[in-house]
Amino acid sequence: MHIWIDADACPNVIKDILYRAAARTRTHATLVAGQSIAAPRSPWVTAVTVATGFDAADDAIIERLASGDLVVTGDIPLAARAVQRGATALNPRGEFYTEENIRERLAMRDLMADLRDSGAVSGGPPPLGQLERQTFANALDRWLAKQPRPSPP
Repeated sequence: MHIWIDADACPNVIKDILYRAAARTRTHATLVAGQSIAAPRSPWVTAVTVATGFDAADDAIIERLASGDLVVTGDIPLAARAVQRGATALNPRGEFYTEENIRERLAMRDLMADLRDSGAVSGGPPPLGQLERQTFANALDRWLAKQPRPSPP
């Protein structure tokens, strides 16, 4: 079990929640980004810098991903790829992407892109508030609680 973080666009407050959870549960977490990113000094958290380029970080996550891992991303196409590979995908607002909802999310993403391109809609989602941070932390804790733990020595 491993947590993969699409770090280029992950809010710092969400990264902090992930760092604390990784240390608390002794779960390995890896930040993957197209630029150098600082990771805390922890045996549980590492950072990987990949070549810049379209979907380079996404491709790196998918290449390293194992079934049962968690991918934290707001990137719906990456989430779809992760779910297809048997992983769990969670966005920074605490919503899980599933086989049941990913097609709808992709369709909505494409619709919103078309509306933005036509000038009918501008801007993106509102900033994360305390409720979204708590929702994310709760969702992460629920996922971690379901994961098998190695027996103590």
